Amino acid sequence: MRDIVYFEWVPAGIFVKIIVGFVSLLALFVLFITIAVGVAIQNPFWIVITGSALVFLLLLFRNYRGIQIQVTAKELLINYGFFHHKRIPIVDIVSCEPTKANFGKYLGVGIRYGTDGSWAYTTSFGNAVKIVLREERPFVFSSNNPEKICSIVNQIRSTP
Repeated sequence: MRDIVYFEWVPAGIFVKIIVGFVSLLALFVLFITIAVGVAIQNPFWIVITGSALVFLLLLFRNYRGIQIQVTAKELLINYGFFHHKRIPIVDIVSCEPTKANFGKYLGVGIRYGTDGSWAYTTSFGNAVKIVLREERPFVFSSNNPEKICSIVNQIRSTP
């Protein structure tokens, strides 16, 4: 088992929750209308299509509801959903610095490619950590405590 030095869960931001809620309610409304009309004319095709879209949207939100961050003595682990896991050995980190994930740089939230050439896992526009790596493009991820993460990572890096 890994000796975890730091652990953090960063939930999706309020902006994402509002958008998902609005679109879900809209899809639910369309689903109910479709059910009413579909049952009346005995055509379940649109019910299946609308219901599938709603289920897909809710599964997508469930998958990307937050970022899990772990720092061990040897690596930095960032998990975003079921499929997106980033494992960064501490020895490959050149620098770690607090930054801001803003709309101008990433054009949204989620898994993004920044205008500065970095990759990002963001849950909201706000506090983030920027990791500069030896042989890869910079990596940015949302955090509630970017200063603490960078302090821990830089301390581990400086320890022989």
